[in-house]
Amino acid sequence: MIPAESLNLRGRVALVTGGARGIGRAIVSRLAEAGVHVCINYLHATEAAEEVARQARAQGVEALTLRADVSQPLEATTLVQAIEEKFGRLDIVVCNAGVWAGAPVAEMDEALWDGVLDANLKGAWAVCRAAAPSLTRQRFGRIVIISSTAGQRGEANFSNYAAAKGGQIALAKSLAIELAPYSITVNAVAPGWVATEMIAGVTADAARRAEVERTIPLGHLASPDDVAWPVLFLCSEWARHITGAVLNVNGGAVLCG
Repeated sequence: MIPAESLNLRGRVALVTGGARGIGRAIVSRLAEAGVHVCINYLHATEAAEEVARQARAQGVEALTLRADVSQPLEATTLVQAIEEKFGRLDIVVCNAGVWAGAPVAEMDEALWDGVLDANLKGAWAVCRAAAPSLTRQRFGRIVIISSTAGQRGEANFSNYAAAKGGQIALAKSLAIELAPYSITVNAVAPGWVATEMIAGVTADAARRAEVERTIPLGHLASPDDVAWPVLFLCSEWARHITGAVLNVNGGAVLCG
């Protein structure tokens, strides 16, 4: 069981973008267990979002599902406004929404480049921009941006994704300095391979999965909870003096200090 009171999260309000599936779903679940009211943003997965909300409510917290394309600044702003109207506050922002799609650079068209940058980097920026006034006004906040090892070492045939994820790390570090005077911490979590629907095309093939796992010193893919627990830590009282950090969750595959 989570020592919920020591986390000092009970009664807080959190927004998790891309919260209906995979890593986002696990983050919502762990936050709810800690007593956090959760706002689950999604784009297409309506039924999945409602199911995550039902599970959260079973933990005794309130759960709100909100459809929005966070890469559109107006929709990101409307999303945050809806949370403030419902709860009167917003304490935690987890920027998790994103896509993984690529091509060799010579074959990558502008639409593929823009789509991945918009979903991952512009979306994180738009949500942080929309949430900043609320967080600074109450002089408290936690922002966690879900980046990737791709943003630390690059990824062949996914230069768009790697650029977006590297940009997220730079965004987190910049906002950490900018928002620190308001007692707002901003950190990034950089997962490696995580067993979610996003990489189902890789993990469905046993030989390909084994090839990937050989690149991980711990020898296996992460589960969504392997990422969710560190996010919970960064949102908690335990991490109150950590900001501008990149927490690696990759089984030792990328060692970035």
